[in-house]
Amino acid sequence: MACVGGGSNAIGAFTAFLDDALVRLVGVEAGGTGRQRHAAAAGHGTPGVLHGSFSLVLQDGDGQPLPTHSVAAGLDYPAVGPEHALLATRGRATYVSVEDDDALAAATRCARLEGIVPALESAHALAHAGRLAAQLGAGAHLLVCLSGSGDHDLYGDVLARGESR
Repeated sequence: MACVGGGSNAIGAFTAFLDDALVRLVGVEAGGTGRQRHAAAAGHGTPGVLHGSFSLVLQDGDGQPLPTHSVAAGLDYPAVGPEHALLATRGRATYVSVEDDDALAAATRCARLEGIVPALESAHALAHAGRLAAQLGAGAHLLVCLSGSGDHDLYGDVLARGESR
């Protein structure tokens, strides 16, 4: 499981498991604030071209990209990489979305419980991992790719509130 914006983080994690049918691949996209403000292209996009790549794109009827939203800048993109479009259309990977508030709560939970400040992008995957773990129960194995540190996100939040480091 990994976060998906353009998709390089997730495709890097998925590559090792593509040929293993026993491994379920889950990409977690930015659900933003809900149905109207999100960046979930694999889940809600249609086939189209963006930046020279044919993929799944959040676009209008004329093929123009739609506005997107995510609390995580790295997920705020109106398409997924073509590899993800292929995995989605073939059913090899599942794509879900997590809203901003749930991602923020997962980041806070991870920092408090593990002492790890995850990137807000990865916090989307952590939020879904928590849901999935509750469904699967004890004995399940989940692998979550953390794409980076959230220190820069934390510092930006501190600056926004006018506090010092």
